[in-house]
Amino acid sequence: MALQGAFLEHVRAFEAAGARTRLVRLKEDLNGLDAVVIPGGESTTMTMLMERMGLFDAVRAAVLGGLPTLGTCAGMIILADHVSDGIDGQRSFGALDIDVRRNGYGSQQESFEAPLQLEGDDQPFPGVFIRAPLVEDTGTTEVIARHGDQPVGLRKGRIMALAFHPELSGDPRLHREFLRLVGS
Repeated sequence: MALQGAFLEHVRAFEAAGARTRLVRLKEDLNGLDAVVIPGGESTTMTMLMERMGLFDAVRAAVLGGLPTLGTCAGMIILADHVSDGIDGQRSFGALDIDVRRNGYGSQQESFEAPLQLEGDDQPFPGVFIRAPLVEDTGTTEVIARHGDQPVGLRKGRIMALAFHPELSGDPRLHREFLRLVGS
């Protein structure tokens, strides 16, 4: 999705991992995709732009229909079933049965970097949190990353949602993991 947010950083990270990328701005851009990334940015702005461009329902249907999806930061909010303290009428895809709180880690001024624990990996991952959502309930999703005891990375089927920005970390592990998920 290339309407708003950190999409160019994802393009660079995926291309460095050997993937071909395409920017999605119109409904027609969804044709033939192997996967979609909903980047970080501002979730309400992103959903309003998707609705204005006629993309919201089309992307939601593709995701719910099984298209592998990576949502980072605002993308996690858009994928969630329930969003705490969203604006009135804020829509989400309901693709993951999780509850998230927008800006749960604070404002832009409270943005931070911290080492994260990835499931099955002893090496810490450099987590970059910018007005990040806080996962309040993981539902039936698998936790794949934690900041201390707090879940910050989730996966269910072929959907991966991260509360942080792996595209800003310089570490390719999670982009590569998503590409493995796409290939499965």
